[in-house]
Amino acid sequence: MDASLAPPPPEAVLADVRRALDEDLGGGDVTAALLPDVPESARLLCKEEAVVAGRPWFDACHRLLDPQVAIDWRVREGQRVAAGTVLAVLHGRSRSLVSAERTALNFMQTLCGTATATAAFVAAVRGTGATILDTRKTLPGLRLAQKYAVRAGGGANHRLGLYDAVMLKENHVRVAGSVAAAIAAARAARPSLPLIVEVETLDQLREALAAGCDRVLLDDFAAAGRREAVRIARQAAAGGRRIPLEVSGSVDLAGVRAIAEDGVDFISIGALTKHVRAIDLSMKLGPAP
Repeated sequence: MDASLAPPPPEAVLADVRRALDEDLGGGDVTAALLPDVPESARLLCKEEAVVAGRPWFDACHRLLDPQVAIDWRVREGQRVAAGTVLAVLHGRSRSLVSAERTALNFMQTLCGTATATAAFVAAVRGTGATILDTRKTLPGLRLAQKYAVRAGGGANHRLGLYDAVMLKENHVRVAGSVAAAIAAARAARPSLPLIVEVETLDQLREALAAGCDRVLLDDFAAAGRREAVRIARQAAAGGRRIPLEVSGSVDLAGVRAIAEDGVDFISIGALTKHVRAIDLSMKLGPAP
């Protein structure tokens, strides 16, 4: 597996899955109890074109209910598949297969949806040098899972939370009194953490570049302002360390290529994880045709 696709720690995946299974099963699957508990096969079918993501969560759902279940994956994580593709074939007990079905599909549908949306944005900016990033606008409780799916779709992760990078935004700058003052306070308090500074004007950009940070985020800049920001940042880089530029706000698939071609380094898109459209998957009992 590509190192960038390494899933979260197994305990994190299991925590997600236990929480979801508890929600669905409660005191027990009263409908599955009507079935004879016999050996059975099932196939996981993708009913539309998609990018695959979510295998660790799918596997954990089934293995928590039946440790002996065999799951034969026919595709890899991050692979684009056509409609009608059999993603996996399972061999297990009939009751556990149907009890795990919905929870396992919920994870796969959501994470495939995130990966597929990300792949579309990545394809749109290919060749420009810009990197597509996610944000913290994730489904509650599924942040690590969705950020994994973004990587499966070819994107990269922004900060994971409020603890692994300092990100100075409008309110922080207002309280500090200026961009430079906010940067100085952040460097003094957390010198080892990456420092990202959001700016709303070209003057704030110049101040951030002069004070020094690890990345500048251009928040809702119009096209002309964005291009001027790139020119200013490149000019500043000629005399010292280059500071990458990130664009955020009002980014859609139709306009993302133009943003990338302006020369920015990163484009962060909340819609990758916030506006999730689940991929149509189903699990059918019986051997694959």
